[in-house]
Amino acid sequence: MIETHKQPETAVLVALVTQKQSPEKTQEYLEELAFLAETSGVRTLKSFVQKLDRPDTRTYVGKGKIEEIKTYIIENPVDTIIFDDDLTPSQVRNLEKEFEEIKVLDRSLLILNIFSMRAQTAQARVQVELAQYQYMYPRLTRMWSHLTSQKGGVGMRGPGEKELETDRRIVQDRISFLKEKLAKIDKQNVTRRKERDRLVRVSLVGYTNVGKSTLMRTLAKADVFAENKLFATVDSTVRKVVLENIPFLLSDTVGFIRKLPTTLIEAFKSTLDEVREADVLLHVVDVSHPSFEEHIDVVNSILAEIGAKDKPTMLVFNKMDQFEPRDAWMEADDEFDDEVPVAVRRQTALQYLKKTYLNQHAEDVVFISAEQRDNIDELRDTLFKKVKEKHYMIYPNWKDIALSDWAQDVEVSDGLGV
Repeated sequence: MIETHKQPETAVLVALVTQKQSPEKTQEYLEELAFLAETSGVRTLKSFVQKLDRPDTRTYVGKGKIEEIKTYIIENPVDTIIFDDDLTPSQVRNLEKEFEEIKVLDRSLLILNIFSMRAQTAQARVQVELAQYQYMYPRLTRMWSHLTSQKGGVGMRGPGEKELETDRRIVQDRISFLKEKLAKIDKQNVTRRKERDRLVRVSLVGYTNVGKSTLMRTLAKADVFAENKLFATVDSTVRKVVLENIPFLLSDTVGFIRKLPTTLIEAFKSTLDEVREADVLLHVVDVSHPSFEEHIDVVNSILAEIGAKDKPTMLVFNKMDQFEPRDAWMEADDEFDDEVPVAVRRQTALQYLKKTYLNQHAEDVVFISAEQRDNIDELRDTLFKKVKEKHYMIYPNWKDIALSDWAQDVEVSDGLGV
């Protein structure tokens, strides 16, 4: 019998410890990069770390680390080398010369690959393709470097240079076409959103893999895809939810991540209109993650970039069933005791966080477990107060309106841009 099962690609990861990035932070980024690789279907064999003041302008890492990686590749079946930062076109070109047959990827290209795998709707597919071409364009030179050394006669150019110019025109034309196509989809989405202006809009935002889709499924009681992988959700999903006879729209969209490619943010800004035009934001945070504070900062930074930072926001700390109190918090609160059961210590720590700096990030803070459905009632009550306040600003005489009659006029779509 012939074995037809395809073996997963293998990769080594490469990162730097610099003046701006500590060894601990580098290790955390590498773990996230390995998770990205796993999500993309790639198995990580080993990680390489070098301490430099700044990335080498030629090959990102130094000569010694290049040789160390080469030695490992000779002895192990490595298909790809993935770097934790964006590489310049010249760095990619030089690294491909060094490693010959081995593929060289950077963090942005890996994320773009995951987005292309996850995109389901027409809008998301166009956005991802546009981001890919925008990423590809300044890096085209390396594709024909093997031909540019061929010199033509007087007044003539080598075939590599001519081929490169042809490729550039093709890519430019494709970028223009995709932008026009995306603009048409955007116009359709604007029309759809205008039809929903009669509804309060709530949008879930947060770092990738914090449980937004699981929470969406819990609140909307709908079958929304959720998976323990980065960027499980790329397309926008909108559901109508009714709390105590007051309807509102709940939307879930792509999660954010550190070092998110600029081209991807630009391409997905139209999808993020659901966030920009929301009345209330539910900022979901994985409180069990060691760097959840940094995740909050990353999300707030991107929200500021798209003009949505100052919206009424609820901080929803998810996965409290997996949360582990930190020693610093224990020492800061007299109520902590090593003899106290874990569940009690966890609850005390959460209360400590709630009454300290965390509530400075939002008007309301709620701790839940969407998976275990813990504290969902408190979340619903807090959310309902916000929705109700916004709703009565739109409909001062709502009690006189028949909900059943009104609901027949509202159509909510799932997956914008289809």
